[in-house]
Amino acid sequence: MNKSTIAILIYILGLIFGALVLNMWSANTGSKTFIGIIWTAILLIALFYAEKNERK
Repeated sequence: MNKSTIAILIYILGLIFGALVLNMWSANTGSKTFIGIIWTAILLIALFYAEKNERK
């Protein structure tokens, strides 16, 4: 498995954790939405560096 696949799997597990444990997708919005945005930003950064290191 390459690094980008591992990053995507960790992202999906984090989304499932956020949905089930943190109840991110409830009707009450607030600071929980920023957790999802930050988590997505971390995925994009991880994918960028994974692809950058695979090209070397």
